Amino acid sequence: MSTRLDSLLQSIAPERTLEELDRRVDGALNSFLAESQLTDWNAFRRCLVRFLSHVDSRLLRVPGQRMPEADLDYQWGRCCQVLMKLYGSSGEKAAFEMARTGNQGGLRSVLRKFARERAKELAESEVAAKVGTYWNGLSATEKLTASDEYLSKYGHLLPSELTEKSAARIRANLPRVLQEHPELLQRMQQVGRSR
Repeated sequence: MSTRLDSLLQSIAPERTLEELDRRVDGALNSFLAESQLTDWNAFRRCLVRFLSHVDSRLLRVPGQRMPEADLDYQWGRCCQVLMKLYGSSGEKAAFEMARTGNQGGLRSVLRKFARERAKELAESEVAAKVGTYWNGLSATEKLTASDEYLSKYGHLLPSELTEKSAARIRANLPRVLQEHPELLQRMQQVGRSR
């Protein structure tokens, strides 16, 4: 019989979150038309804003339509946040230089990394929301039981320093551990494939 924890973990499994969004990223990249090189700053900004809308439409499954139009400066600010995560504090300038010169894979590389980062953000938000709903719906006793159940089923995958003695760090931070569970499973699957 499936427990509530099993249902949660099944709903946030890598194939339903991380891998599914990766497939959508590929679709977004393959269906976006852009010049191979952009030498104008404003054209670069417009391209990234257009791409953000396109990627979000694909990732959020809003088929056949674009995301609602928003102020260019606001949308550009959202793009800059992603670019700074990818390329540092002057990420928008670094990305423009790659798009302008064609170096390091040029614009296509920027768009690919941008889309993957956006997918990662959305996957993390989805998983956090599901974990929060699950966790907040448990009583104190159920939370203790969930910790025991998780440790018995998945404790062997966790670093030994986290599971030693009573696994107090896991028990105290189970919602965070559950949020990281899809990435843990994905890493284990990748290790298994590389052998």
